Amino acid sequence: MTEAWPAMPEGSRLALREILIHGVLSRAEIARSLGLSRASLTRAMRTLVAHRMVVEVGTDVRGATGRPSELLQTSTGAWEFLGVKLTKDRLYAAVTDLGGRVLALHEESIESSSPEDLADQVATVSEQLCAVHPAICAVGVSLPGDIVLRDGRAVVVSSQFLGWQDVPFAAMVEERSGLTVFTANDVHALTAKEHWLGAGAGRRSMVLVTVGEGIGLGLIANGQVSTGEHGRLGRIGHLAVLGGGPDCGLGHHGCTSSFLPSPVIVQNAGHDGKTYDEVVELARAGDTRAVAAFEDAGRALGVVLASAVLIADPSAIVLTGDGLPVYDLARPAVDEALRAALAPYDEPVTIEVQPFEFSEWARAGAVLAIRRLLGE
Repeated sequence: MTEAWPAMPEGSRLALREILIHGVLSRAEIARSLGLSRASLTRAMRTLVAHRMVVEVGTDVRGATGRPSELLQTSTGAWEFLGVKLTKDRLYAAVTDLGGRVLALHEESIESSSPEDLADQVATVSEQLCAVHPAICAVGVSLPGDIVLRDGRAVVVSSQFLGWQDVPFAAMVEERSGLTVFTANDVHALTAKEHWLGAGAGRRSMVLVTVGEGIGLGLIANGQVSTGEHGRLGRIGHLAVLGGGPDCGLGHHGCTSSFLPSPVIVQNAGHDGKTYDEVVELARAGDTRAVAAFEDAGRALGVVLASAVLIADPSAIVLTGDGLPVYDLARPAVDEALRAALAPYDEPVTIEVQPFEFSEWARAGAVLAIRRLLGE
């Protein structure tokens, strides 16, 4: 196992963040972006080089001076991170380097979702991967649930999918693994990853919307991940989107959960015995009820996207999740509902569609660990 993550001065942390987000930067670009003097930048970079966090990768002519400048990027091999994504029945893991580049992937089934058993399982996976990747220094676990800080420690206040209440999961895994462990809501963690290393890189504002078995929303405002007072920001499953509609299960008619989740689309299509993928194929083949269910889901998604624009005014919306076929199959319905809900505003809305992979959610856990260590 590598040494513990070192304490670093503010200038070094900010410089490392700039390199992480932009990939390769010159010293002059870092100094200009952060407003650092040449002396301050030299001190900041000396710390990063001493801890083997950045390496020089050649020179290039950048800027107006025409003079060559050293190019820097994050190092590989000295510092590694483990990201874990928990669902109700699967565990996904990814090992990354300091730049968020994936070095290894792993997945396995979850036999028991009790906090103690899952903490044991995550610790065991950590031990196995540390044996192959001894430079792992921290773990980030993303999971579906509301997470808040109590006395400086993360607590899973509630997780409907896992059946948890008031679980200090990070502390439980940390005690078992001996590693520094962080936890976050899975959508918030994915939003943070996209903000640094994805479609939102360099943006000051961004909304991420996930569609699948559940519906989630993450927000970047003023360059920071917003989680809300109680860790519940983005719980849009019961946002009213269409008049009427089937009961969502909680007595609402016409909310997001009445139309958009993948299992609900299957139900609304009248094909309870089939999988979501099978209903997708039926819709592609022109099955009337399947097509209607996806069109209703598309209209609901359009209202969700418009609501995000009206509330957050983001520079872009990132759309992802294993329910993305909704956007593909019902794009006209999505666009029509989006335009109608945004009226009278007519500014263009940038929507970035990100292909869905559970490995990216696990990678988001690793990026969560990196961000937390950098004080984000």
